[in-house]
Amino acid sequence: MFIFEILFYIFIVIVAIQVIFYGFIFGKFATLKQKKVSISNQPVSVIICAKNEAENLKKNLPFIISQSYPAFEVVLINDNSSDKTLKVMEAFKKDNENIKIVNIQPIEKFWGNKKYALTLGIKAAKYNTLLFTDADCKPVSKHWISEMSARFDSDKSLVLGYSPYQKIKGSFLNLLIRFETFMTAVQYFSYTTIGLPYMGVGRNLAYRKELFFEANGFMSHMNVKSGDDDLFVNQIATSKNTAICISKGSFTASIPKKTFKSWILQKRRHVSTASHYKLKHKILLTIFYISQFLFWALAIALLIFLYQWQFVLGLVVLRFIIQYTTLYSASAKLNEKSLIIYTPILELFLIIIQFFIFIKNLTSKPNHWK
Repeated sequence: MFIFEILFYIFIVIVAIQVIFYGFIFGKFATLKQKKVSISNQPVSVIICAKNEAENLKKNLPFIISQSYPAFEVVLINDNSSDKTLKVMEAFKKDNENIKIVNIQPIEKFWGNKKYALTLGIKAAKYNTLLFTDADCKPVSKHWISEMSARFDSDKSLVLGYSPYQKIKGSFLNLLIRFETFMTAVQYFSYTTIGLPYMGVGRNLAYRKELFFEANGFMSHMNVKSGDDDLFVNQIATSKNTAICISKGSFTASIPKKTFKSWILQKRRHVSTASHYKLKHKILLTIFYISQFLFWALAIALLIFLYQWQFVLGLVVLRFIIQYTTLYSASAKLNEKSLIIYTPILELFLIIIQFFIFIKNLTSKPNHWK
């Protein structure tokens, strides 16, 4: 029974760590009341890098072009596509004077590197305020540009937005993808709120052009194929220069993966990039994941063997109450309340999948950028 006593005390520590994360760190974001800001009319360059995205551009570019904003251009980057991506871009450009096309030709040094393509697109951008999204994304409202750009001020030169995945009825995979996206957003918004910004997503991200060049662009991690969004944010973000935008009109909706295989590959790329984050961020993310893993493992073990089961059950209930309270408030902000009822199941599956991805990445490297 000595081993169970040790596990019991470890479990108490783990629950305390989980309470700190959900109750205080994530709770800070969950209870945040973002101040309304006046709409800015600063000119904006919307940048979309596309590789073999002809069909997605046909569907989503009209939502970009029709934005209700006085001064913006759309910089379309064709990253050596083999389909009709360039022709689609040229067709839209004929009818829209504010579209600029950057056609990337491959060079050996940066073969298949999205960061190289983005760098040329950023250089070609006419305006200092840059707003990024992907070809498979569309703004959920006509006020996407105005609401994201409004978060810039004399101090804030980097704005992190939210990009949920579209719902697919009757799909457990879709629930899992949306929950993982929601939890990732809760983390990066929460850490930003407490002054520790560490990542953003390129599906909805904005920063000043001058900030990009002051940081020497992607050069410090050009050898890392992925990370044009989260790794760059990890490099440049500070407590003073980073803002978040969580108004519902500022979201961009993305098309989710349809198979577990394609989603796992996508997540493997994301996890491989996270290994290049700053040490303090890696420590925080690791502590959170390990505390989640051990919470489930120890709770199940102690309850199966009925060791101090009343006390263990009480701690489990306490943790779930705090978790549900925080995530419900956060989900209201991010328009994801339908996910919360499934939290225990989705969380457990996600922990198992993340463990599988970690092991898989130790034995082989994932592919990058199509």
